[in-house]
Amino acid sequence: MFTKRKKGDKAVEQVQKVYFCIDMKSFFASVECAERGLNPFEANLVVADGSRGDGAICLAVSPKLKSIGVSNRCRLFEIPKHLDVIIAKPRMRKYIEYAADIYEIYLKYLSPDSIHVYSIDECFIDATDYVHVHEVSPKDFAKKLMDEIAVKTGIPATAGIGTNLFLAKVALDITAKKVPDHIGYLDEETFKKTLWHHTPITDIWGISRGTEKRLAKMYITDLYGITLCSEKRLYKEFGINAELLIDHAWGRETCTIQDIKNYKSKSRSLSNSQIFFHDYDFAGARLALTEMALTLCQSLISERLIAGGVFVGIGYSKDVIPSTGGSMKMPRATSLFSYIKEYVLKLFDKFADKNTPIRKVSIGYYNLADESSEGYDLFTDIDSAKKEKRLEQTVIGIKQKFGKNAMLRGMDLQEGATARDRNKLIGGHNGE
Repeated sequence: MFTKRKKGDKAVEQVQKVYFCIDMKSFFASVECAERGLNPFEANLVVADGSRGDGAICLAVSPKLKSIGVSNRCRLFEIPKHLDVIIAKPRMRKYIEYAADIYEIYLKYLSPDSIHVYSIDECFIDATDYVHVHEVSPKDFAKKLMDEIAVKTGIPATAGIGTNLFLAKVALDITAKKVPDHIGYLDEETFKKTLWHHTPITDIWGISRGTEKRLAKMYITDLYGITLCSEKRLYKEFGINAELLIDHAWGRETCTIQDIKNYKSKSRSLSNSQIFFHDYDFAGARLALTEMALTLCQSLISERLIAGGVFVGIGYSKDVIPSTGGSMKMPRATSLFSYIKEYVLKLFDKFADKNTPIRKVSIGYYNLADESSEGYDLFTDIDSAKKEKRLEQTVIGIKQKFGKNAMLRGMDLQEGATARDRNKLIGGHNGE
């Protein structure tokens, strides 16, 4: 676990890093099984909103269903009819509670600075100090965490152990699936021995299907092929991203959890999107987008930010025509709905096809800055602007105390409006 390198005339002792990537197996489905006192490895359970019909997407399927070939993210009608399946309605608040309980278990043994939450059901852990101080093997410590999670929450877990973050993630995604204890391990040497020729290459974290196609044009189908290719050619094809591709092909990763926590983005944006339950006409989608614009403006005010530009995207029914949309920089940065709405609707009116059913709308505000830098031009009614902001702050306060539907605008009551229903959701799903 320790290596020595020379720095000048002095020998420096360097500790081998130990990273975990721990994932909760079929998290949403396992939570629903735990709530019903069922074993997720024996129960046929899917998490889906059955009220949406047989076309509803399953957010998760139990490990038992996965083992017999039912794929995650399938639709209800794709599940074999002969199976006796429990359909559990999504409960995002419940899943968040379980995730918080699991995080508390980590905190019994580790500092928050050693933990990076990657998603609701997956996290990275820098276990280096713990395993060395307590003189425990990385595998034993990972098993200790997994066992405690299983006992206290009923949720099964899988773990990847690696000497860097990338190897820990790949060990989780690939290696852990091939061993009985569901704990995979990779260092740079075992990575090269076992995964250099692994296909499909998209199984490797960070390699998308688009990247796979571009590599295939260069007759590269695995990681070993990347190591043989000239770096000049890779940089010509992938630009700066070639650096990451080359490092990962050799099993290298310089980024640490501390680097992630110290990272500060140079620019910020706020965005939102929604997929309608049915096709919307031009007017209906325009109304829904207006509601979304208001919600984002209230987010700006809550965070004391202003936006300098907006973008809008429109997706159509069954991909009849390609998606459309565009962006626009506003003459002045602000958080006022009355001002931003004008540019949002101008973009929508310009890019939305009036004769094609709409199934998805997206909106975003970019070039965000602190509200202290907000300025007004000679034509701005400053008193009206201040009054509008005070009014929105009052509305936000009431919603925070009594719920998002405690105060509604007239447009929220019109036919086709979606805000009232969306206010009940968490992450786009049922918020119970």
